[in-house]
Amino acid sequence: MSERVKNGLSMASSPVQPLSRTCAQAEAQATERAPRRHQPTPWVGPTRWALWMVVLLVLSVLVGFFCLRFGTKAISFSELVPLVIPGLRSVWETNTVDPITSTIVWQVRVPRIVLAFLVGGSLATVGGALQALLRNPLADPYVIGVSSGAALGAAVAILFGVGGSIGGLSTLPLCAFVGALGSLAIVYVLASRHSGLSMYTLLLAGVVLNAILSAVIMFLTSIAEPSRAFGMYAWLMGNLTGPDPATLGTLTVYVAIGIGMMVAQARALNLLALGEEVARSLGVDVERVKKGIFVSAALLTGAVVAFSGMIGFVGLIVPHMIRLAVSADHRLLLPASCFVGGMFLMVADTVARTVVSPGEIPVGVITAIVGGPIFLYLLVQRSRRSAL
Repeated sequence: MSERVKNGLSMASSPVQPLSRTCAQAEAQATERAPRRHQPTPWVGPTRWALWMVVLLVLSVLVGFFCLRFGTKAISFSELVPLVIPGLRSVWETNTVDPITSTIVWQVRVPRIVLAFLVGGSLATVGGALQALLRNPLADPYVIGVSSGAALGAAVAILFGVGGSIGGLSTLPLCAFVGALGSLAIVYVLASRHSGLSMYTLLLAGVVLNAILSAVIMFLTSIAEPSRAFGMYAWLMGNLTGPDPATLGTLTVYVAIGIGMMVAQARALNLLALGEEVARSLGVDVERVKKGIFVSAALLTGAVVAFSGMIGFVGLIVPHMIRLAVSADHRLLLPASCFVGGMFLMVADTVARTVVSPGEIPVGVITAIVGGPIFLYLLVQRSRRSAL
């Protein structure tokens, strides 16, 4: 009898052990496969933040100074340093400055480098904020169609003479802002219509909207006057040529407002990385944060597209570089993306105006050549993780 009970107990317990092991394995696998966005974001202290800002600021100045050397006319450091820093002329044993070189540096290259820094910094900051808000590492103002919407708004203003000025500020960025905000709203609504925000629906909607808006822009360009249409084609491929002081001043105002709005939401973006429900439980007004990021993203994208055309993939590449090399804390990631994005586009523009000198390649071509393969790599890696 006891032997029969013992056999019964052994038979009853035998299925339980594999089941418990299976549950343990499933729990371990689920832990391994848990998306990183549910892990808390490491916070950066004020000392480290200030140190990184100083380092990036110095690097930005050095990169900009280095880019001044290159172009149709190469300028040596012995000519450049006394020209840029008059106080060092005695050190370099020269009191004369070539007027042609001075004109090239101060009226052509310096404004162009400043414009490249503002545009690259803005696009990188927008990319970092959108990736955090949408919890999609592939989000980028160019990829999801925001740049195309801004370009359409600016194209309508240019071709139909809507652009003007109000209070000394150009209305062209405002028209581009309306287009960028409208396209961003369309993509977001399409992606979040069913069961939350789908990453791949977001990308698909952005790609399709990008194609539609680009076709509309091409149509408007084709019916424009030939001289104006040629300028539109060059502008659409990314053009940083010939900014005047008024352009730089206007763009600086828009960039300062937009980046300020985004950096103000950095702490909320850190909490949103844990998920919307967790962020709400910690006191974050998620809807208000979304609206603020969308408005500031549209403002920045519209402003830079209005002045520089469509330059893609800067907002995709730079935030990933910052996350890997510096930190995922958005209080540091957003301003660091601004500096690194500015440096990246300064170098890309230098390559664009040097590699086929005296000709010039649109800077959007250079950023696409660099960013396209990186985008495909990130897309493949994301697909593999989702398949696990």
